[in-house]
Amino acid sequence: MKYECEVCGYVYDPAVGDEENGIAPGTAFEDLPDGWECPLCSAGKDEFKPAE
Repeated sequence: MKYECEVCGYVYDPAVGDEENGIAPGTAFEDLPDGWECPLCSAGKDEFKPAE
């Protein structure tokens, strides 16, 4: 499942990950480190919601 940042609209796709920030493809949103932030606006994980 993809997750969307409610602040800026960035979509985290587990299939892609966030390699620029050390998150490998295949990493589930729930498995992201607690300190992970949106790569576009630096919002915390609590600002993300499941994307439709």
